[in-house]
Amino acid sequence: MAKIGAALALIVLAEILIDDGNGAVVGGFAFAWIAALFLTRRVIWNDGSARLALIVGAGLAVVLVDDPSVLGWVLFWIALSLAALLPRHGFDDALAWTRRLGWHAMSAVIAPLKDAARLSTIRQRRGSSSGGMRAIGAVVALPLVGGAVFVALFASANPLIGQAFAQIMLPDPWTVAWRTVFGLCVLVTIWASLRPSARATRASRFDERSTGTAFEPGVATLILSLVTFNAIFAVENALDIVFLWSGAGLPAGVTMADYAHRGAYSLIVTALLAGVFVLLALRPGSAAAASPMARRLVTVWIVQNLLLVASSALRTLDYVDAYGMTVLRLSALAWMGLVATGLALIGWRLLAGKSAAWLINANALAAVTVLVTASVVDLGATAAAWNVRTTLVRGKAGPPLDLCYMARLGSSSLVSLAMLEQHAKQPGLRDRLAYLRWDSQVETADAQADWRRWTLRNARRLATVRAMVGTKAPRLRSAPNGRRCDGLILPPPLVAVSSAPPSAPAPHTPAPATPAPKPLTPGAQQ
Repeated sequence: MAKIGAALALIVLAEILIDDGNGAVVGGFAFAWIAALFLTRRVIWNDGSARLALIVGAGLAVVLVDDPSVLGWVLFWIALSLAALLPRHGFDDALAWTRRLGWHAMSAVIAPLKDAARLSTIRQRRGSSSGGMRAIGAVVALPLVGGAVFVALFASANPLIGQAFAQIMLPDPWTVAWRTVFGLCVLVTIWASLRPSARATRASRFDERSTGTAFEPGVATLILSLVTFNAIFAVENALDIVFLWSGAGLPAGVTMADYAHRGAYSLIVTALLAGVFVLLALRPGSAAAASPMARRLVTVWIVQNLLLVASSALRTLDYVDAYGMTVLRLSALAWMGLVATGLALIGWRLLAGKSAAWLINANALAAVTVLVTASVVDLGATAAAWNVRTTLVRGKAGPPLDLCYMARLGSSSLVSLAMLEQHAKQPGLRDRLAYLRWDSQVETADAQADWRRWTLRNARRLATVRAMVGTKAPRLRSAPNGRRCDGLILPPPLVAVSSAPPSAPAPHTPAPATPAPKPLTPGAQQ
């Protein structure tokens, strides 16, 4: 009953707090979920791994209070799901727990129905006839139906009662339906952590012996393949060293921006394919892994792949240097660092004879570190700060500042726009920056005025900007036709001028003569 009460309390709290465009209230609901899990499942504190997962979940709840995001919420759900499941099964490897979390998410849909049916069966076995839903319905049916009939009759007979019922505003049916579905989703989400399915922890850990014979070429074939791959990779790396790292002139018709942008992402795919090949072909304990020549060739190939990833990162940085930083390019750099870490771990696993579970856990730890960092750090604010700082330092020699992109970042670019506005010397540029900054500041302040959309991070941003430029609206130039996304004033619309030759004047036709009024006869006045 305590878990049912906790679930109902969390559903009511979610209905009150959570709406469209939510802010710090999402973190408040996360803390309430943690408290419910602690109060109803004290077994978590008897398990060290589960207790650590719950503490990590509390840290992610702080992140949701500061600046909620979909990524932060997913990581919080993973942490709480681990805290709920770890008391039943200790942590072995990340791949097995990925399957367990997947089953945990899928089984959550039917978990409340299964528990309700199980509870009804238990009560029937105990002979509790008054506890079932059917018995409760039989008890309350007559009072509800009879009371409704009498209220309807009194409302039609008494105008005062009728007027009172007429003033009752019923909620919109679509709103009721949506909030009901939302409440059911909340129930499904939280009930799985309060009563996790036992089958969710039955997934077996990764067994590399089961995949060892899936792809195991001969030693000669593997050595020949590695020699071929190393030669091909050496050509690509040599070109990158000559044209990318040393700064030598490119052939005619190829610009540095084109050379840097075209290969950044395809080279990462190449490195990933190389890593998969090493994992499948050189399993620790296999004949190929025992060959000294194959191990040396694999080591050289992994080093070449690391150089390939470094060249991809340098290509992206060169492209950023030419066109500016964006969230996508910043994410790509983080992804390249993760790929390089995975390649290094593959090489160390081969040289040190580590198990597949070690490799999976190490890569999972690196991936979780990157994701948690991305949920804590505002990538949009980082990109905007980099662009503004580069513009202030390099001026026109730096990349062009995309003010439309800065405006699309919303509150993430608010502080950067205010900083750039303070340093702008040209009146026209200062007017555009003031317009963009004020538009973002007003939108952020309006969101902060709603208690459901309020966030701690936007509160800090508004305080910083108000300390820099004040709270008064800037004096902007008149823009009767509006402005572009970069703050430029739109010119007045052009008047369409007909290009057809002038037509000949129409011939003048005299108007018909108006007949003179007839004189009145003496008898006409009568």
